[in-house]
Parts: sequence; C-alpha cells; structure tokens
Amino acid sequence: MSHRILIVDDEPNIVISLEYLMKKEGFQVAVATNGEAALQRATEFAPDLILLDIMMPKKSGFEVCQALRANPALAAAKIIMLTAKGRETEIAKGLALGADAYITKPFSTKDLVLRIKSLLA
Repeated sequence: MSHRILIVDDEPNIVISLEYLMKKEGFQVAVATNGEAALQRATEFAPDLILLDIMMPKKSGFEVCQALRANPALAAAKIIMLTAKGRETEIAKGLALGADAYITKPFSTKDLVLRIKSLLA
C-alpha cells in the first residue's frame, strides 16, 4: 500500500510541483491551501506524512502542527515543515512544536524525496 501525503501550502506553483513529484514517487496525495483546511483534510485523509508551509491564511503552519500533535488520531503522522522561514528561532519553534523535519525553500526535490522516504521507512 502506498503512503498518504498531505501537501499544505497556499502557493499554487509549489502545490502543483509537489503534487506531481509525490504522485510520481507513488504516493497518494491530498492538498490543502490554508491552515483550517489542512486540519480538516488531515482528519478525512489520515495522512502518513504532511508537508506543511508556515505562512498561510487562517492558521499558520505552527498552529496546524500544534493542533495535529494534540489530536491522538493524527499525532503519529510525520510532519515536514517546508517553508521560506529559515531563521534559527523559527526552525527551533517548528521542531519544538513537533515537526519531524524542517526544510527551507528553495529546496532540492531529490533531497526532499529522500527525507520523506527515510521518515516513512
């Protein structure tokens, strides 16, 4: 069975390229374009891993990460923060809130796929 990945980003070009890349790698994919939709989609889709942007409408990636970790049904999902915010304080905050990895944009798609596969192994 293929793993399920939820892509959460409000930037259409990033969503399109990530969705294409994840499907090419054989993953089942769902998409949310804001923080509130992310929590709803996560509940419906039950992803194994979530690619989560930080700067989004309605709820930030930090708020989404915190809510996911507080929900017993979703707490086991792996979370990769995928964001342009690369300052040490933001990285520390993302990891402290429960993210499994923190990758800054722009990123190497090859490195991203390797990180996803290692987290899901």
